[in-house]
Amino acid sequence: MELHDIILRPLVTEKTSRMMAADNTFTFVVGVGANKHQIATAVESLYGVNVLDVRTVNVRGKSKRFGSHVGKRSNWKKAYIKLSDGDTLNIYES
Repeated sequence: MELHDIILRPLVTEKTSRMMAADNTFTFVVGVGANKHQIATAVESLYGVNVLDVRTVNVRGKSKRFGSHVGKRSNWKKAYIKLSDGDTLNIYES
C-alpha cells in the first residue's frame, strides 16, 4: 500500500481537538485494510514525528432511508495516534 492509501485525511472534531491539546493524540481516517504497524510507519515518514501508540476503530456505516429506498453508507476506519512529548503536527496547514 502507498502512504496516501494508508493515511487518507485527518479527522477534526471537538473531541479530537481536545485530545490534541490534552495528551498529544491525533486522529486520522485511514484505509480499511491498513494495520497498526503500517499506520505508524506512514505517519512517521509523512510527518517526521515519533509515534508512541496507535489505536484503531472500525466504524460501521449507517443505514439511511432515501424515500422508499434503503441505502447504507460505507464502513471506514479511524486511528488514534499518540505522539511523543516533543513532537506535534500542524494538520491545518495542508
